[in-house]
Amino acid sequence: MGEERQLGLFGDLSQQGSWDDDVITVVREHEREHVGRSVVPPAPWDRVPDRKDLADLAAVAQAVERCRACRLGETRTRSVPGEGNPDADLMFIGEGPGVEEDLQGRPFVGAAGRLLDKIIAAMGMSRDQVFIGNIVKCRPPYNRVPESAEIEACLPFLARQIRLIRPRIIVLLGATALRALVDPGASITRARGQWIRVANTMIMPTFHPAALLRDPAKKRPLWEDMQRVLEQLKDPLRRGEE
Repeated sequence: MGEERQLGLFGDLSQQGSWDDDVITVVREHEREHVGRSVVPPAPWDRVPDRKDLADLAAVAQAVERCRACRLGETRTRSVPGEGNPDADLMFIGEGPGVEEDLQGRPFVGAAGRLLDKIIAAMGMSRDQVFIGNIVKCRPPYNRVPESAEIEACLPFLARQIRLIRPRIIVLLGATALRALVDPGASITRARGQWIRVANTMIMPTFHPAALLRDPAKKRPLWEDMQRVLEQLKDPLRRGEE
């Protein structure tokens, strides 16, 4: 399939959609120039408690449903643990649930989610071949950026999912995911497209699909990032020793 046709599968990005999933926050002047630097940051899932009591993804989802570790558990309609292939090579991580996600209990089902589905299709895959989740598992009120305490409360669940799935590649969608999992001072604009290796997992930061709804010019850079992901997926070298 030609590149222009693949880009066309993203759909019409000129129509502004309601903000469902992400906020791209203002980048600070003094942040680092690159996240893809030679010193590999420690794996975030090694910095939080390992929930070994959660034996599989279903157990994680049940624990998320019971969780009241932060105030988001009191304001949500439904928890959104994430969904997809438990053996996925590719995992997408966004910021947090939006309005539609909160109602349905599923990740990325609003306007940004429909665009993510088109991006995945343009990559030659379907939603059930990947795993899709978020930094926080409950919707922040008014779709605000999750607070640090809320992120801290949710990270053990996300870390457990990553340990169980063991994806080859994690795509971080947007600034919040990048800052929560890699570098609190990072800029998504500067970091996108730069590979970050953590243990046996490759991390690719890129724009959140919601950013494309606001600024269609980001469509091509995101697709370039996804082409890098596709090339990495074709690499016959798998994870390290099991």
